[in-house]
Amino acid sequence: MQQQPVVSAPVPAAKIKKKSSSGKAFQWTAGIILGVIGVAMVMPFVWMVLSSFKTEAEVKQIPPTFWPESFNLDSFKMLFTEMDFGVYLGNTLLITLFSFFGLLLNAMAGFGFARYKFKGRDGMFFFVLATMMIPGQVTMIPVYLILNSMSLTNTMIGIVLPGFISAFGIFLFRQFMSTLPEEIMEATRLDGASEYRLFAQVALPMSKPIMAVQAILTFIAGWNSFLWPLIIANDEKLYTLSVGLQLLKGQNGTNFALQMAGATFMVVPILIIFILFQRQIIENYNISGIK
Repeated sequence: MQQQPVVSAPVPAAKIKKKSSSGKAFQWTAGIILGVIGVAMVMPFVWMVLSSFKTEAEVKQIPPTFWPESFNLDSFKMLFTEMDFGVYLGNTLLITLFSFFGLLLNAMAGFGFARYKFKGRDGMFFFVLATMMIPGQVTMIPVYLILNSMSLTNTMIGIVLPGFISAFGIFLFRQFMSTLPEEIMEATRLDGASEYRLFAQVALPMSKPIMAVQAILTFIAGWNSFLWPLIIANDEKLYTLSVGLQLLKGQNGTNFALQMAGATFMVVPILIIFILFQRQIIENYNISGIK
C-alpha cells in the first residue's frame, strides 16, 4: 500500500507579516539605542578636538560654544615653543623605531619555534607563553634593578631595551610561520640557500600579512609608551609624548585649551592609523586564535 505524503499546513500570511514587523521594530530600536550610545561616546572626543582650536577665553566662556568662533593654532604652537613637545615627539619616534628592530627579533624567534625541531623547544615555548600571564607591572621593578646595576637608567637605551622582545609577538609569528609550506623551505635548501637566506628571502616575504599587522601594533604601543619611560627616566629630555602630556596637565592645569591641544596631538595620529588599518588589526587576533 503506497504511503501518502504528509502535507504541512500553510502558515498564515498574517502571522508571517507580524513576525517581520516585530523583527524590523527590534532592529530599529536597537539601531536607535546604539546610535545614541555611539554619539555619547564620540562627543567628548569631538569636543576635545574643537576646543584645541579655541582660545583659552573661549574655552572658559559661559555658556560654552561647540564650534570655535575662529580657528587658531596658538595652543599647538605653545606645545613646541614652551613645552618641548618637539623633544618629546623625537623621543617617541625613536622608541618606535627601535621597537621595529625588536619586531625583527620577534620574527626570528617565531621562525625558530615554528620551523626547527630541537631539544627543549616545546618547554621553551611554554615559558614564553607563561610570561604573557604575568602583568608587566610585576616585572618592572626587577628590570629596573637590572638596568640600574648596568648604569642604564635615565638613558635612551634603558628605555628601549625591555621593549625589544614581546612574548605575544613571538607567539603570533610562530602561529603564522608554522602554516608556511614545508615544500618551499626544502626546495630553497636544495638550491643551496643558507638558513639566514631562507628566513630573509622566503619566510619574511611570505609573512607580510602578520608583519604588517605587528608593525601597526608596534607603532601604536611605541606612540603610547608612558609608564616605563616615566619610571626609568629622570631627565625631561628623555620623556615621551604621553609623559609630556601628563607633565603639561600638572604645570598648566588651568590652561584647558593647551591641554586639549596636547591631547589632540597625542590621540589623532593613533585614531587615523586605527581607522585605516582596523581590518588588519582584527585579523591579527583571528590569526592568533585560528591558526
